[in-house]
Amino acid sequence: MKRSKLKLAMVLALCCGTLTAAPAPWWKWRSKIDGVLICSQTPLGEGWDRAYGPFKDARCEKLIVIR
Repeated sequence: MKRSKLKLAMVLALCCGTLTAAPAPWWKWRSKIDGVLICSQTPLGEGWDRAYGPFKDARCEKLIVIR
């Protein structure tokens, strides 16, 4: 009986953690060489600086409003 309650508690704890998960934000990155802007969720390397963001979508059109 104790084992089944422990298993149930562990499953519930794991489910609660997944409910708060959210997708990573998108950012506009600017090239240090020629100033080209690209939308990406991850850093593109040393030749790029984060220019604008965060955005909700992959086209970097919908800004995330932080209040």
